[in-house]
Amino acid sequence: MGYAGGTTKNPTYYQLGDHSETIQVDYDPARISYRDLLDVFWASHRPETPPYSQQYKSIIFYHDDGQRGLALETKRLQEERIGKSVHTEVRPFATFYTAEDYHQKYRLHQEPELLLEYRAIYPQFKDFVSSTAVARVNGYIAGYGSLESLIVEIDDLGLTPKGREKLTGVVGRTR
Repeated sequence: MGYAGGTTKNPTYYQLGDHSETIQVDYDPARISYRDLLDVFWASHRPETPPYSQQYKSIIFYHDDGQRGLALETKRLQEERIGKSVHTEVRPFATFYTAEDYHQKYRLHQEPELLLEYRAIYPQFKDFVSSTAVARVNGYIAGYGSLESLIVEIDDLGLTPKGREKLTGVVGRTR
């Protein structure tokens, strides 16, 4: 989680300037294509909804002409598919500023028992923030993913039996 797209140096959540909240995705193109990532992006939000602020604007930041072309192509395809204008911007990447520690894995912080388990597994904060398991659990807590999909992958999330029970309870309650 972080900030990008603006000109303000070293933005913070309370002094965001002209940046937007965003994530930075590091990926292995041998495992997933940029096009597949764009498909996930488009399926994960409502691009026809105009942003109500600069902070929450929908933006695809590209790193090269190939990414730019694919982003624009998929944007056009989305407009055709939904029959409406898409408000997602496509802009060149410049600088990504990592958000403050308290802003990382925000939903997981709402579940102290689970947070404590992961902080024990990842005592170094950078490892905690970079963990795929932590990201997955944060997503489940936020309402992304079904109880059925959690059950399939729960063995890979590194939780104790008590943590597994807590997480399945949280996900089961919110669905």
